[in-house]
Amino acid sequence: MGAERGKEETLAKKGKTVYVCQECGYESPKWMGQCVCGAWNSFVEEKVPEAAESDARRRGSAPSGRAAKPVPLGEVRSGERSRIQSGIGELDRVLGGGLVLGSLVLISGEPGIGKSTLLIQSAARIAAGAGKVLYVTGEESEEQIKIRADRVCGGRTEGLYLLAETNMEQILAAAEELQPGFLIIDSIQTMYSAELESAAGTVSQVRACTNQLMRLGKGKNIPIFVVAHVNKSGDLAGPKIIEHLVDCVLHFTGERDQELRILRSFKNRFGTTSEIGAFRMEEGGLVEVQNLSATFLEGIEEGTEGSVTAAVYEGTRPLLLEIQALTASSGIGFARRTAIGVDHQRLSMLLAVLEKKAGLWLQDQDVYVNVVGGLRPEGTSTDLAVAMAVYSAAKGVPLARDTLVLGEIGLTGHLRAVGHCDKIAREAARLGFRKLILPKKNAAMMQGGAAELALCPAENIREALQIAGLKR
Repeated sequence: MGAERGKEETLAKKGKTVYVCQECGYESPKWMGQCVCGAWNSFVEEKVPEAAESDARRRGSAPSGRAAKPVPLGEVRSGERSRIQSGIGELDRVLGGGLVLGSLVLISGEPGIGKSTLLIQSAARIAAGAGKVLYVTGEESEEQIKIRADRVCGGRTEGLYLLAETNMEQILAAAEELQPGFLIIDSIQTMYSAELESAAGTVSQVRACTNQLMRLGKGKNIPIFVVAHVNKSGDLAGPKIIEHLVDCVLHFTGERDQELRILRSFKNRFGTTSEIGAFRMEEGGLVEVQNLSATFLEGIEEGTEGSVTAAVYEGTRPLLLEIQALTASSGIGFARRTAIGVDHQRLSMLLAVLEKKAGLWLQDQDVYVNVVGGLRPEGTSTDLAVAMAVYSAAKGVPLARDTLVLGEIGLTGHLRAVGHCDKIAREAARLGFRKLILPKKNAAMMQGGAAELALCPAENIREALQIAGLKR
């Protein structure tokens, strides 16, 4: 490894060509079929700048000759730094309470999902209360941004400055002159540094531009939002090193033909990564969804088999959602298993438990499971709801509309406890539910449940099905 790194440094000094992995950013003096990160055919040819100073800047080292000195931890200022409120409650929730001064936030999402709309709305509100905001666009003209701002901001754009530029040195000079309180880069794949010969969007350019933005933000205490593209699989495009450089990674998801948009954090140095923000896309821009549970449950009808209400705890709030299942006779040699919003391997395990512990034969049945609304809940608290939805669909017996199901299922068929059950119970009672089927361990630990909600503890999957009235 040391020999390879020595070859790279020698090539860099001579201004030769190197090959850079598009997935992880690894540099090699020669082309490789497979990178050390495991990716195949991911290397592209790039030129390395000749100047040693440029190479030092590209790697993120300080240009000044002043040496850094260690500081006693007790003399360092508290990490609880002041935050800037974006004016959008759901965005502040995901960020952990607002924008931290000097933070670098990366936001990604599919084209047309609403990233630029969210940013221009937050930029206008921050400009109205916290000072100047600089919006740098490399994909759209200033006129296009103006049209969008007039539509979603209602003409309230005082303090918001636009810059249509892709040269990073010009952007840094403009930021130095304007001294904004908030900076937006849309998008990082269109930016380039004149110190590098490679084209915009390549690994070296994206890495160098991100490094320059990081130094600007940390040095001037400017919170910076950086928009990034996604690849065909929906993952963040570019080398993984970008995710390590930034302080927060946000992902904006949703379906273009649906109004609901979900903002989720995958990395956050200043808060939790379990929070989600909900928005609804309307003609006038993105509107916050305060009661997300009611949105997911608004289409549930009484007496529908295969429909069960489940609950998860996202960040600081409980979230109720509908899980639907459908079984149909298989017309081919093997039965199909299709899941949307539920892990496919987890579904296979639950079907095996239903067959072994509840006597439900599904070998000749196609099984389809869907989480309504496009949400992908994390954790295992929806196991019991998924199993009940499949059982209800297979037997044609509906579950009562005012019943909520909660619990994890083990391979033995026993129900395991889940977290934050008392808070979920209070939210369920507020939304009109009257019955909660849950593991016995959760029922024994319940301290702050709602009095109007009847707790129905169960030891295993068979007992839970009997309580729900699905198995007699």
